[in-house]
Amino acid sequence: MDQNVIDSSQWVDRYGNMLYRFTLLRVKDDEQSEEIVQNTFLAALQAKDKFAGLSTEKTWLFGILKHKIMDHFRRIKKTKTFDLEPDDDRDPCQSEFDGKGHWQALPISWGINPQKATENQELARFLATCMDKLSDKYRRLFVLREIEGMRSEEICAELDITPSNLWVMLHRTRNQLKKCLETHLFEKKTNG
Repeated sequence: MDQNVIDSSQWVDRYGNMLYRFTLLRVKDDEQSEEIVQNTFLAALQAKDKFAGLSTEKTWLFGILKHKIMDHFRRIKKTKTFDLEPDDDRDPCQSEFDGKGHWQALPISWGINPQKATENQELARFLATCMDKLSDKYRRLFVLREIEGMRSEEICAELDITPSNLWVMLHRTRNQLKKCLETHLFEKKTNG
């Protein structure tokens, strides 16, 4: 079979669920995720004659999907701001520090090997639950930076925010996730 020939009739069966889960993690909306995946398949159908075979069919579809997700965020950006709002001024972990900036109580030891943490299914479930509790703005920033691996300059340009705004929001997001994980996962293990 020619490397450049692709079988679009199998896309939904082969890749539909993967593309949907990938999108849902980033967009956090069932209907929007379905629409983005449908738009991905439509764009791929329109461009399938241009598929050069330089990657696998799956990688090619995921590349198109990532562009569709970014298009989705660009549309949202026109109606939503990513500037710090008054309720963003407070660090969720601020009360955990004394007047000199030292921890009042040291953070909980998670007792896990960081290299093995990515394989920990329970941690992944709790992280997903904690991410769902983030505001849409914080969740989106965290996904772009930590999951997508997008560079800070790209995020700032994409969302029209300053680097200092980005770093403050990411710091607060990480603190919220840390606090949530410690409360729901690690306290459960030490108390139960």
